[in-house]
Amino acid sequence: MTSESEYDISVVLPIFNEKGHLKTEIERIRVALDASKYSYELIVVDDGSNDGSEQELAAIPNIRLITHRVNQGSGAARRTGTTAARGRVVVWTDVDMTYPNDLIPELVDSMEGFDHIVGWRQTEEGTHKILRTPAKWLIRKLASYLSETDIKDLNSGLRAFRRDVAMQYVHHLPKGFSCVTTLTMSFLGNGYSVGFFPIEYFPRAGRSKFHWLSDTRRYLLQVVRMTLSYNPLKVFLPLGLLLLGIGTVKLGIDWAGRDFKLAANTLLLFFASLQVITVGLLADLVVRATKSPVSIPPV
Repeated sequence: MTSESEYDISVVLPIFNEKGHLKTEIERIRVALDASKYSYELIVVDDGSNDGSEQELAAIPNIRLITHRVNQGSGAARRTGTTAARGRVVVWTDVDMTYPNDLIPELVDSMEGFDHIVGWRQTEEGTHKILRTPAKWLIRKLASYLSETDIKDLNSGLRAFRRDVAMQYVHHLPKGFSCVTTLTMSFLGNGYSVGFFPIEYFPRAGRSKFHWLSDTRRYLLQVVRMTLSYNPLKVFLPLGLLLLGIGTVKLGIDWAGRDFKLAANTLLLFFASLQVITVGLLADLVVRATKSPVSIPPV
């Protein structure tokens, strides 16, 4: 292996105020990887913890500890860890006891034929479940439509991916939780293969940092933003055709009830439709002109 790939796996663990279960979870990951065929490193990014997690981490041996002086967000911590990784495959996961981290070797095994494997949660155990479940379902369906892929789990925190591919897009990662959505859409939008590995999902230890309203809004905006970056017609064309359809119906109503006179708002609908479709075509032209050809070397 080259100096860029000193290990088979780099496990990146973002930490913010997780005191009390850090040693247990990190040891669970270590035991699973020690029993596997893979060489590995554990990269722990302390994202400005102030609850004593920093002292607990300092006492845990055989980890690469990177510290953010102030809290920057889960995405920033994952970006730091991924950039520092020396493994061919990078694994993202959390240490809040929600993910079956003892299955990381099996997760990496399942990458055969894929560039990115996402832990597909079979249940929803997060806070505000009654609100989060339908919102996440709608966003996932929208992302599936926009990416033309059946996405089983869009924002799972447990995933494994090729570092060489991810480094092309790591600078796009936002600082918050929507970084996982961004990475999934970046792989799909650029022609890389994404698979899904079924996992159990458990109630978290400690207090959740996820804010269901603001973070859900960020997830939705990020899905649309990423689609505009890779396939803008998927957004603009349906909207333009919808306006065209409404305008056509309104034209029929005008002709039937106004003695073939065209109302001003009907004309505005047709102009709006033309503008939206035109902007979509121009955006698609810009994306195609500036997008470099995807080169997918063998794993």
